Amino acid sequence: MNTPKRPTALIADDEPLLRDELELMLAQAWPELEVIAQARNGREAVEMFEARQPDICFLDVHMPGLSGVEAARLIGPRAHLVFVTAFDQYALKAFEHGVLDYLVKPVEPARLATTVQRLQQRLNGAEPVQATEDLLQQLAAHLQRGGSATSSLRWIRASVGQTLRLIAVDDIDFLKSDEKYTLIAWRGDDGKPAEALLRTPLKELLAQLDAAQFMQVHRSVVVNMKAISHVTRGLNETADVHLKGRSEVLPVSRTFLHLFKQM
Repeated sequence: MNTPKRPTALIADDEPLLRDELELMLAQAWPELEVIAQARNGREAVEMFEARQPDICFLDVHMPGLSGVEAARLIGPRAHLVFVTAFDQYALKAFEHGVLDYLVKPVEPARLATTVQRLQQRLNGAEPVQATEDLLQQLAAHLQRGGSATSSLRWIRASVGQTLRLIAVDDIDFLKSDEKYTLIAWRGDDGKPAEALLRTPLKELLAQLDAAQFMQVHRSVVVNMKAISHVTRGLNETADVHLKGRSEVLPVSRTFLHLFKQM
């Protein structure tokens, strides 16, 4: 009697802790699924796919070098594709219509269960892979443009000691440029102030934040409007931003003082 072939999967993400976390969640949600490869970037994902030929590929959208979308275009209809992203802009109608599937970081068990059910139905029903070149090309172009104006970052990955943290953008009080790094100040699960350094320039992060919520007040400082307690005017057309529950006082330079002209 032949033993049914176990479905196989590849996980691609540039953060090893996130790869391991998704593999653990998949083991709980779909015990029969065998993760046969982990890739650190898009190019490695394509190479591992060619070598192992998994049934399913979980691809992080944003990876250095070759992105998840570009890797998907090279893999094409030879596997069922699931995009993993921290950006809401990729939750397009095409995903909801079942053409492609996606998971938003941090992955929630209920959403993963829905994705697993869809994949099982496709595999058991021998449905053709739905990823179309036109749609993948559209997603790749959207990625190159950096997303639409209504798109915004929801989570930021940062190392705190030996731990990789997923920080909700809404929990961030302010961001401050620190040479080649960005200091992120947020509230932890206990509500206490916390900080971490991110290897991403402030300018790059600012382009991905919700402009209605995060305001640049200095060339090196961006503040969450919801975290502001009050603003005091200083000398020489400057001002200071005071935050709720924090001792830090953030400078407002002359260039950005007009944002608080109602004072």
